[in-house]
Amino acid sequence: MKELVVISGKGGTGKTSIVASFATLAENAVLADCDVDAADLHLVLDPTIVKRETFSGGSRARIMPERCTACGKCAEVCRFDAVSCRDAGEGKREKVYRIDPIACEGCGVCAWFCPEEAIEFAPAVNGEWFVSDTRAGPMVHAKLGVAEENSGKLVSLVREQARETARTRERDLVLIDGSPGIGCPVIASIVGADLVLVVTEPTLSGRHDLERVSDLTRYFRVETLICINKWDINEQLTLDIEALARRRGLAVAGRVRYDRAITEAQIKRQSVTEYTPDGSAADVRLLWEAVLGTLSGPKATAPAARGDESPAVT
Repeated sequence: MKELVVISGKGGTGKTSIVASFATLAENAVLADCDVDAADLHLVLDPTIVKRETFSGGSRARIMPERCTACGKCAEVCRFDAVSCRDAGEGKREKVYRIDPIACEGCGVCAWFCPEEAIEFAPAVNGEWFVSDTRAGPMVHAKLGVAEENSGKLVSLVREQARETARTRERDLVLIDGSPGIGCPVIASIVGADLVLVVTEPTLSGRHDLERVSDLTRYFRVETLICINKWDINEQLTLDIEALARRRGLAVAGRVRYDRAITEAQIKRQSVTEYTPDGSAADVRLLWEAVLGTLSGPKATAPAARGDESPAVT
């Protein structure tokens, strides 16, 4: 079983559009949407959910009013200003304490120091994950709740479920739509993968963020290819990016031209390779062949970063 991860240094480069086309071109793949903070692969592939589970990536504190003596210790020890206090009203005890579930970081300090053991510290439901069927094959995907965190943990869960689905359904490729950027969700997407494809665009921010994300894949020693999407909007920057890739020892797997057919296809809930055989669809097919050629060869790893280098994770 091989794992191909498609990521980008910044949002809006066309990463998910390319993954959707790869999904419809692949013959024996399980799909995983690991962009859990803003999942949208389902908008193109129209999945039918066959399994859904809640996701708990941490715990959250809650004051049990029947035990609370309003001593105020929880407010004293909380470093996140998550504990508030108000007057209880006439005829009741003087103060009522409450923990804001949004502000609570789940550290558990308040529960540890509460002298009355009046604070419940229980697993919090942060979102859901799904196994679905699509016209391109099975897909594992997820959705975080509003203002929820721990997306790196959820990405790891989605990846593991995708591998398990590939094993049980005898699929030989896991195709992962990763998150943009270089943070925890991206790290959770790429560590241990067979190949990473970085989708960039010929803009100054695209070039800059390509450097950052290629630093990350080098640090974790994952073989990396580059795709320049919408290359023809700035041919000089495209040449600059290709030169940058060569200096870093990265192969450019392909270019994809700017094409309104991609948007037209998305409106119809299709990938561009389903929508038309020409234009950018032909570019994506050539890109897919190049990626498959690398995947089918012996596994390589990116050179290790020097001891004084580390990824600039934010």
